[in-house]
Amino acid sequence: MATLVPSSSFFRPTLIRCTNERRALFNRIAPVYDNLNDLLSLGQHRIWKRMAVSWTGAKLGDRVLDVCCGSGDLSFLLSDKVGCDGKVIGLDFSKDQLSIASSRQQLLSNKSFTNIEWVEGDALDLPFMDGWFDAITMGYGLRNVVDKHKAMQEIFRVLKAGSTVSILDFNKSNESLTSTFAEWMIDNVVVPVASGYGLSEEYRYLKSSIREFLTGKELEKLALQVGFSDARHYEIGGGLMGCLVAKR
Repeated sequence: MATLVPSSSFFRPTLIRCTNERRALFNRIAPVYDNLNDLLSLGQHRIWKRMAVSWTGAKLGDRVLDVCCGSGDLSFLLSDKVGCDGKVIGLDFSKDQLSIASSRQQLLSNKSFTNIEWVEGDALDLPFMDGWFDAITMGYGLRNVVDKHKAMQEIFRVLKAGSTVSILDFNKSNESLTSTFAEWMIDNVVVPVASGYGLSEEYRYLKSSIREFLTGKELEKLALQVGFSDARHYEIGGGLMGCLVAKR
């Protein structure tokens, strides 16, 4: 399935390419995504997201991108950072997630949120000009893309020299105790709670996706390989989460 994104002065025409199964999964969880995030993290995800946005160094008037924006949490936080004179692009391949993000934008009474534009697009072929953004975030997206190297290359391409990307996701820990606890949480908390929404199978994939993800050191190495001048991975949330902060 392919979808053409809109064309303007800063868009590059491109096609969205992904597996129908992966797109369908994120469309299915879209209606309850925010509620489940609050329940499963006891609201802690909001703290982690604020930390991720803070690490970008985004400031008033900046032009910023939120890759795999989902229902828009990071985009709204970025909007507050860049203000009415700034610009936020929230990009995702799920129409349903973008629809919810747009609805939230209309409901939230924050004047600066008018600076957000939602774009259906592909993290592996970002529809933007080179060096366009002053900061980039990616929340719980890198783990799910089919080609992590290509996704990092695209982020590097559209980011301005000297600017920063902040990538928040589950942490693949080298500590056996932490990884065992994470798997226990998925089996005994995440999946049972998701089953109450009829989404047990959709959330059962978390365990395998974390196992197949990169460790913090591997993420740092990947960022340096694609050209970033500096890369640091920070473990947060008791080691269950991690944030890669890389400077172009």
